[in-house]
Amino acid sequence: MLKNESKEIPFWRSQKSKGRKKPIGKFGIDCGERGILDSRNKLNELTGKEWIYFLNSVWITAYPPIAKNNIAFDLRKIHPSPKPPALMRDIILFFTKRNQKILDPFAGVAGTLLGASMETPMRKAVGIELNNTYVKAYNKACKETKIKKQTMIHDDARNMLKHPEISKSKFDLILTDPPYWNLMNRKKNGQKKKLYGKNDSTPYSLSKKDVGNLEYKEYLSELGKILSLSASRLKDKKYMIVFCKDLQPTKDHPNLLHADLISEIQKIHGIRYKGMRIWHDQASDLYPFGYPYAFVMNIMHQYILIFRKEE
Repeated sequence: MLKNESKEIPFWRSQKSKGRKKPIGKFGIDCGERGILDSRNKLNELTGKEWIYFLNSVWITAYPPIAKNNIAFDLRKIHPSPKPPALMRDIILFFTKRNQKILDPFAGVAGTLLGASMETPMRKAVGIELNNTYVKAYNKACKETKIKKQTMIHDDARNMLKHPEISKSKFDLILTDPPYWNLMNRKKNGQKKKLYGKNDSTPYSLSKKDVGNLEYKEYLSELGKILSLSASRLKDKKYMIVFCKDLQPTKDHPNLLHADLISEIQKIHGIRYKGMRIWHDQASDLYPFGYPYAFVMNIMHQYILIFRKEE
C-alpha cells in the first residue's frame, strides 16, 4: 500500500513516481506507453488508450485452466461455471479505482473476490454465497495460493442486509455471476464432464433457496429482488455488472435469458441498462451437437450486462 493512500493520493503522485508526471494540456497526465490520463476521470485509473479497448462490444479471450491467472482452478472447478479471476479483474479495473468496494451477491467460488485481490493496490470485495462448499473452496484457494483473502459470507443473498459488512457499507461496483436458471443442473457430457468431474446425475444444487431451482418466471422475479437489495447498497452513478448465458431454445420458449433479465433488472428503481459486452470464451470446446440430423448451436459466448444507478 502506498504511503498516505487512505487520503486517495492519485497514483501518478506516488513516491515511486517521485512527484507528478509530465502534464499534457490542462487535464492530461503523461503515463508513457500507457497513454494520456485525464485527471477528471472519476471512474477508474485508465488512460484514454486503455479505455478504448474496453469499449469493444465483443471480448475474445481465453483463460485456460492451466493458466497462472486462473487461480486455483482445480479447487474451484467444483462449480460448473467458475469465472476466471483475471476476467473479473479486468472488469474491476474499468469500473473502480484503488481501494474502492465491490459487492458480489452470488459469489460462487469467488471469481470476483479473487479478481479484486489480484490488482495492486487491491480493491475491497464482499461476497455472499449460499453453498458452503464453494465458500470452503475459496478459503482453501486463498490459503494455498497466499492471495489476500476478501470478505466471504455464507448465507442466502436474500439475507444480505442482515450482515453489517453489507448493510453498513456503500459499494462502488456490483459484479456478479448468478445462476442461469436451471442450466447448471442439466447433464454434462464429453469434455465438460471430464474437466469438471460432474456426474450426469449430480445436480448443481438441491436447495429450495437456490433461485436456479425455481420455475422460470419465479426465477426472474427472485433474482430481480436480490439484485434490488444489492442496488440499495450501490452508490449513485456507479455500475452493476451481471453475467448471463442464454439457453438452447425449445418448442415452448426461445430462452433468450439475457433479454428477459435486462427487462427484469430495469424494474429496479434507479437502475438503467447501458449496454453489454459479449464474452467469447476461446477456452471452450466445440462439439458436433445435433449431427447428423439438425442444427444445434454451440453457445460459446456469455453476456456481460452493464447497468448504472442513476441519481
